[in-house]
Amino acid sequence: MIAAAGYADALMTRYVVENGAIREDLLTRAQLKAWVDGLDPLTGQRRGRDLESPVADLILDATINAPKSFSIAAMLDPDLAAAYEDLQDRLRDRIIKLWQTELNARRGKGGAIRENLARIEVVELRHERSRSLDPHKHRHLWLNVKVQGVDGKWSNIDTRVALRFQNVINAEGDLASRTDPNWITALAARGFTLNEEGEIAQLQHLVRPLSKRSAQIDANKITRVAWWKQQHPGQEPSHDVLKQIDHWAWAVGRPNKPDALDEDDWAALVREELHIADPALGMQRTPVPLPSGAVQDLDVELLAAKAVVDADARSTGNGGRFSWMDVRAGALRAIAATGVVADRDVLVSLAEDVVARSHTVTLISEPDAPRHVKHLMAVSTAMLKASLAQKVDAFSAPGQVLDTDEVAAIAHAIESDRTLDEGQLAGAAAIGGTSRNVVISGPAGTGKTTMLKVAGAALRRRGHNMIIVAPTKKASAVAGRETMSASSSLHQLLHDFGWRWSTTQSGATDWQRLSIGDIDPVSGSVYSGPRISINPGDRVVVDEAGMLDLEAASALLDVAHDTGAGVALIGDQRQALPVGHSGAMALFWRRSLRHVELTNTHRFKDPEWADLTIRVRDPRSDDEMRDVADELIRTNHVVMTNSYIAARDAMVEGWFDAAQRRETISLVTATHAEAQEISEAIQSRRIESGAISTTSGFSGQSGEAIFIGDVVQTRRNDSEADVQNRQNWIVKAIGVNHVILAASADTTDLRKVSLAYAEEHIHLAYATTVYGVQGETTDRSLVGPGVDAAGLYVGLTRGKAHNAAVLVAPTESSAKSQLTEMMQREPVEETLEKSRAAAQAELRRAAQPATGPILPAADRRLTSAGLG
Repeated sequence: MIAAAGYADALMTRYVVENGAIREDLLTRAQLKAWVDGLDPLTGQRRGRDLESPVADLILDATINAPKSFSIAAMLDPDLAAAYEDLQDRLRDRIIKLWQTELNARRGKGGAIRENLARIEVVELRHERSRSLDPHKHRHLWLNVKVQGVDGKWSNIDTRVALRFQNVINAEGDLASRTDPNWITALAARGFTLNEEGEIAQLQHLVRPLSKRSAQIDANKITRVAWWKQQHPGQEPSHDVLKQIDHWAWAVGRPNKPDALDEDDWAALVREELHIADPALGMQRTPVPLPSGAVQDLDVELLAAKAVVDADARSTGNGGRFSWMDVRAGALRAIAATGVVADRDVLVSLAEDVVARSHTVTLISEPDAPRHVKHLMAVSTAMLKASLAQKVDAFSAPGQVLDTDEVAAIAHAIESDRTLDEGQLAGAAAIGGTSRNVVISGPAGTGKTTMLKVAGAALRRRGHNMIIVAPTKKASAVAGRETMSASSSLHQLLHDFGWRWSTTQSGATDWQRLSIGDIDPVSGSVYSGPRISINPGDRVVVDEAGMLDLEAASALLDVAHDTGAGVALIGDQRQALPVGHSGAMALFWRRSLRHVELTNTHRFKDPEWADLTIRVRDPRSDDEMRDVADELIRTNHVVMTNSYIAARDAMVEGWFDAAQRRETISLVTATHAEAQEISEAIQSRRIESGAISTTSGFSGQSGEAIFIGDVVQTRRNDSEADVQNRQNWIVKAIGVNHVILAASADTTDLRKVSLAYAEEHIHLAYATTVYGVQGETTDRSLVGPGVDAAGLYVGLTRGKAHNAAVLVAPTESSAKSQLTEMMQREPVEETLEKSRAAAQAELRRAAQPATGPILPAADRRLTSAGLG
């Protein structure tokens, strides 16, 4: 954070918000450092107690951001620049006042007591450009974790509440940028309007060219840094040198521009380039009328429905539960999307009305639950949970299993040199039998594919088929190929059997099933029935079933009921969960009379490591978590670093070490942004070493530069090009209108995609998140800081030869604490009863007012996190 301050002015503004009033002063960099460290920057006095954890948050960082077209508008017109600054000022004041009134401190043993805030302090940093020197006006608000309660005492902010309130803060920004009367009036006076995406419609076409130029600038910087290091062996470029390189990288390739960019001329040069990209920008624009929509004409009930849909969509990681804060954020976003323009007070009143009219299911009986506690559920989700439980109950009739001797004989006939273990035999016997509901669960590397190959052969011997489906086309294609069975993505099969899904006016996904003879609302043709043949006794196998969502599971059961087929879910609930609402596999497991737990791992060369991964997957207590953490450290499966930069560098070094050994490696990160940062760092070093040439490239999904030789991932199925979502490739060639990709596991396996597809649906993939790596097997694996229990387990089980966790932990004690925290899981909430229990448990963990009844302190554990 202090390093980031080096890119700001020597003096930075501090805002003190006290009882709703804002005052400001200036801090030097030395004072800022003291302030971040928990001291009064003027007197040096310590505020409250020291934060003992070496990785404890000192500040929470929120960003005031806006669509990039806003920054372009500000570059083109000084009046719009001033109006945009005023808009950001108003939003800043709104945010910091909300922080003071809505957040709280925690006091007492275990943080049991909630203390309202009298005073908070925030430092603002303003930036005009992106790191590639493109126009991108944004601000950082640093909220100090040291806050003063209404009792006058200093203590630490409740970061759990602050993190959850960030959803409201983000929605406030969306609302301000789309509805602020002064801003919208300023735009209209210049002939500008906002489109449905919130971008300035007349300038949005300039955003992509700037992003492409950013990719070129990044490539220029990489090349120049490599050249500088060659000229200065053993040295690293200083901040001033890097600034000079930034300017050079921006200017190079621009005709008649100097290699060294003068800071004062930067804006003029950008404006000149924008006018070259669109000469019409120089023409006088006719003012346009203001949006005519009125607040009183809005459909408040529809807005309330949209607010709940928004909250529900963001609740998939919490069993479908959300809080009043989430509904409030959804209400603000729904209002922002209407295009109405009105004063802030009017919209606040409207938002309160929208929230009051939202229809939800309340999971707890306590009337005064803190507003950040996730104790609400969408009516549709609650009904889905209840109806799916009834369907699974009715479907789970008992049946026969195959004789294991027969299964063993089939396995021997398929592969004479391989013997199935006891779990694999039991699983194949259950899948090949007649029970309608079969569930096979097991850790990574337990030979599920081998088991399925045998089960498929056993079914075919009895005249039945096995149809492999999976939540992703990539997973189903691999499983189908290896088991010699028909395969498709789960949604492809459901579509074939008449299911269609559309978006309602409120934004909800509506599932409807066509009958034969109905008109398909998408294609307009008559639906003639499924083309995939599924007969009674066949088995539909859902691979990677831990990622099966509730809605798709419900539709699948309807297909199974109609065809007479059985269903088998194969997967692991302790790996990545579905994008939608989770709990389907747990629900099937609970009701199934034929479920098998695989326990013997076959992937890993070290049997002791295989046993340890089982304990990482499912530690039974806090004591066992600590024991597992100790063993991970003792057996050199943990890399300890002193900073996030050092952790990133360790991941990068791991990739190059594996490349030197001619081994494959998985780099697993907590977020896509972290994966891209590591990927760009690896790419940079490969360019420096000459392994990648920058002579031919394109701009990827996130605007990053991609060159021949880069490792990339496709992010959308394309049947014509035969590429699938989350497949990894190596860029082999870049043409005028196309890109040639080679499969990462077989460079002779080539695909050709359009350049338009590449720019929209391909990104660098030297590192990836848990969703991108699940199902992969490599020689080595490194999992980065901040992952959850599923990320830790998946990351530590990709490598056949070696796996390690990279932590920001200067001591073994800190590393042990972090690993223990990572291994903690929230229980799967497959039923309404479990969601109610989870809401009650969360309520018990929440801090309570000192003057009110204090709930039992059992299981109060505070999770610390910064704001994004």
